[in-house]
Amino acid sequence: MSDTRKKDSERILRIYQLCEEHFGAVRFVGVKFHSKIGWIAKVQFEDDVDFGNLTADGEDATDALRKLKNRVKKIIKRYNLV
Repeated sequence: MSDTRKKDSERILRIYQLCEEHFGAVRFVGVKFHSKIGWIAKVQFEDDVDFGNLTADGEDATDALRKLKNRVKKIIKRYNLV
């Protein structure tokens, strides 16, 4: 049986691709555990982007990455409307 569920590394690569296509140079995309907040997913851009980074937190690493991807997609959608 093949496992069709996405892995966190695939989610990170997809977020990286989305950000690079629409915003330019990406420094890194990652997820880490913070003792007071929980899991945090973060995209950090190079200096030429208006906003330096985007973050999202979740109950686990997968949840944080999903929320970050949805946040990136919402921003892309808003930019496309303008």
